Amino acid sequence: MLMKKITKILVGTNNSGKLKEIRGLLPKSLEIYSTADFKIKSPAENGRTFKENSLIKARYFSKKSKMICLSDDSGLEIDILEGNPGIYSARWGGKRGNFIKAMNRVFKELDKKNKNWKTKKIKARFICALTIYGPNQKTISSLGKVEGHISSSMKGENGFGYDPIFIPKGKKITFGEMKPLQKYKMDHRFKAFKKIKKFF
Repeated sequence: MLMKKITKILVGTNNSGKLKEIRGLLPKSLEIYSTADFKIKSPAENGRTFKENSLIKARYFSKKSKMICLSDDSGLEIDILEGNPGIYSARWGGKRGNFIKAMNRVFKELDKKNKNWKTKKIKARFICALTIYGPNQKTISSLGKVEGHISSSMKGENGFGYDPIFIPKGKKITFGEMKPLQKYKMDHRFKAFKKIKKFF
């Protein structure tokens, strides 16, 4: 059976930063809808992995909208913190998803582990799981990762989430300090999207 190219899609997220980034990755010819167009609230994310949570969101938003949906679940893993915040990345920001609060919590947890952590390279990575799910559509999943380390302070106003404290491998500046185009070409979301873009 020949795979029909997807011509319209719902981006399954209520996070405006993610929506903007995913829109930037999708082909210009695609008809793109957001969850706000359908006024759909987000489901409970009770999966144990990024991939499971991505599928939960894609399936939920697709069933509510009767559309093919592309959903993302992503977060920051820090080795010295046993991989936390990981799938709880957004939850570290509290009910309102305040990432200043979340980044300060990262610093607090690192302080507990090692008072001198700022003088060391604290290994971390961003992970993104993307899922396409929908009526008459084979479920497609992909995973993207970008390795790096934690900045000793918050730097930069660009991006969203933990971008101001993550320095990708081989770079001297955080994602928060990068111009959006520079970040899009190397981040975890871009890497995950590259694996599924042939379906559009």
